[in-house]
Amino acid sequence: MKRALPWSDQVDVISSDESSSSSSSSSSSYSSFDVEVQVNDGTKNVAVDQPPKELSSDGLLIRKAEIYQEYMRQLPIPTQRGSVIPFTTWMGLGRSIKQLYGQPLHYLTNILLKQWDHSRVGSEDEHSPLDIIVHPCKAEATVWLVEELHRQTSSHHHMAKLWQSDPMHHAFIDSIFPQL
Repeated sequence: MKRALPWSDQVDVISSDESSSSSSSSSSSYSSFDVEVQVNDGTKNVAVDQPPKELSSDGLLIRKAEIYQEYMRQLPIPTQRGSVIPFTTWMGLGRSIKQLYGQPLHYLTNILLKQWDHSRVGSEDEHSPLDIIVHPCKAEATVWLVEELHRQTSSHHHMAKLWQSDPMHHAFIDSIFPQL
């Protein structure tokens, strides 16, 4: 997917929410409105389809999950491993992987890493670093395998349901955006 504008260009969007009555007679359920886009010094007028204003919060959440899943599906899983990553917790390994490879991990992978850390509470090796228990190469390969499954097979409807039940779901959505 190619961007029409480079990331470095500043874009100012000015919209007028005036939809003509003639556009409501079209077969589409979307209304059209004009947007004035200013890119650096040039200005362009663009017609944009606007979804119905009655879009429910459930529908909006499903759409966000769909966009998120499509974005994550486009990210390639690294084939070359950087180096052996020392780690004490699964979430710590996840943070190191994100920094080393410059890629976000899927929401569901982040949740799973948190669950794996919580499952250690109360065990006899709870305070032992994980890289002593699980070889770092195997642990990293496991995270990438789970990540690939989540990126390629997760349903955006399922994610939207999870997000709806967890008001803090944003804490597990990474904000690292690699260049494709």
